[in-house]
Amino acid sequence: MDYVKNYNTWINDERLNAEGKAELVAISGNEKELEYRFGGELEFGTAGMRGIIGYGMNMMNIYTVMRATKGLSEWVKSLGKAAMERGVVISYDTRRKSEEFAKAAAGVLAKNAIKAYLFDDVHPVPMLSYAVRYLNTIAGIMITASHNPKEYNGYKVYGEDGAQMSPEDTAKVVSYINAISDYLSVEGDESSALIETVPQKLDQDYIDELSKLTLSKEAVEKCGANLKLVYTPVHGSGYKPVMAILGKLGINVTVVEEQTKKDTEFSTVKVPNPEFKETLSMGIALANKIDADVVFGTDPDSDRLGVALKDEQGEFVALSGNQVGILLLDYILTRLNEDNAMPKNAAVVKSFVTTGMAKALCDDYGVTLYETPVGFKFIGEKIKQWEKDGKHTYIFGFEESCGYLRGTHARDKDAVVASMLCAEMVCYYAYIGKSVFDRLQEIYAKYGYVLDKNVSIQYSGLNAMKEMNAVVDALKTLKVDEFAGVKVEAVRDYSAAKRTAADGSVSEMDIPKCNCVYYELAGGSFVCVRPSGTEPKLKIYYSLKAKDEAAANAKLVEMQASVNALLEKAKN
Repeated sequence: MDYVKNYNTWINDERLNAEGKAELVAISGNEKELEYRFGGELEFGTAGMRGIIGYGMNMMNIYTVMRATKGLSEWVKSLGKAAMERGVVISYDTRRKSEEFAKAAAGVLAKNAIKAYLFDDVHPVPMLSYAVRYLNTIAGIMITASHNPKEYNGYKVYGEDGAQMSPEDTAKVVSYINAISDYLSVEGDESSALIETVPQKLDQDYIDELSKLTLSKEAVEKCGANLKLVYTPVHGSGYKPVMAILGKLGINVTVVEEQTKKDTEFSTVKVPNPEFKETLSMGIALANKIDADVVFGTDPDSDRLGVALKDEQGEFVALSGNQVGILLLDYILTRLNEDNAMPKNAAVVKSFVTTGMAKALCDDYGVTLYETPVGFKFIGEKIKQWEKDGKHTYIFGFEESCGYLRGTHARDKDAVVASMLCAEMVCYYAYIGKSVFDRLQEIYAKYGYVLDKNVSIQYSGLNAMKEMNAVVDALKTLKVDEFAGVKVEAVRDYSAAKRTAADGSVSEMDIPKCNCVYYELAGGSFVCVRPSGTEPKLKIYYSLKAKDEAAANAKLVEMQASVNALLEKAKN
């Protein structure tokens, strides 16, 4: 792709706005910057698109947003007048230009005679998912880059079921987008009567739906008002709904006031990712000050929940997404069982890179466990499938990336309901005289210690995604018998949906295809390698069973060295 030609086309186009003109003039002569911005196009994948904010074809800006929305509009129009009248609902988070992008998307839909519902303020991912079915729209748009650094923004599309759009429909939308070569040609009408504000009643109805999912009413009534719990929304969209549901249940929470502000720069944190202890540091400081036991935080679009607990020494430790998922799973199974409310056909869903501990818990309670590829839309698909065929009753779904969903009100990760469950869980254990950390240790004692670790290798440049996929493809051609002395019992190639056992026998896997290699190890451990679908990162997942934490960490060091050697071989 001729990046110089593309750059000159943009900068000499009188339709380019003043901000874009100034920004592109400023990078004139910077070959590396010009190549990055104009040497390729921002990819619209199965989760939409995500990129650095700035002007150019490979960036997040009003023109790439309007082009994507024009493609979505053409798809909606292909479905007929009824789909156009049902319309599309749009939400956005607190990031740079999120509101501007959301309004521009609404304008493009309206210009194409499609009804658009636009939230009047920031609202999280789960509320957008809820709104799609609440308003019976044909699709939804969420403007967010989730937990990424402040320089990023993104565009996610949802289907009429409230889950992220299916790969099949996404492919159709992409074909319409790719047909638009003139980025600056797309028009919108932000003043159109076809643009309506989402009814405020939706907010209360969403909170009411969540309150139906509580599991420990008596414990909350006894302990909720005196609970010492600290919450931070990390400058994101979770503040109002999280505080609303905790307030409705009567759970006392102390909020990190400095981080309630809608700050596009996320100025109090390095990155707005609640997985990291550093991101929760202000919450932990406040918790130490008021002698609280638990800290939790949500990311900018409030689909991820991070949690920190006091350990036996009284020091705060940040839990991994796997640990929080296991605690919530254990709590849900325990309470449903205690109340004789467990559905006979109960099922739990997790991504295949999420901790192997889930199987032990589900087996113990006689609950079916399903695995899906990475991406919460696949969990949403299971919910939709079971609602149609009645084969199972969905009770919980989670991913290692701090994403959890109880209930079927939404079809994506929901840190609002997860925050409610987390607070309720603290009440429940306080009610029976123990801490959540105590319970985590009991789980390890009963089911065995499992160390789950996710390592990311950063890639850069226009060919980052291609290079990552090439490494994974190369792994499929290499025979691997063991990692650091631990035998490989089978290899799963998810791109072919085939499992090859150590004896050479091959079996088919009934699972959506994706580019990923998964090594089943002796003793119930696993190693998995996959390219991220949203970021230029090659992800390696380790789930290692061991007698205790020290043994697991020692094995992890050996395992990482063995895996790194294999990756070097794959690159060559």
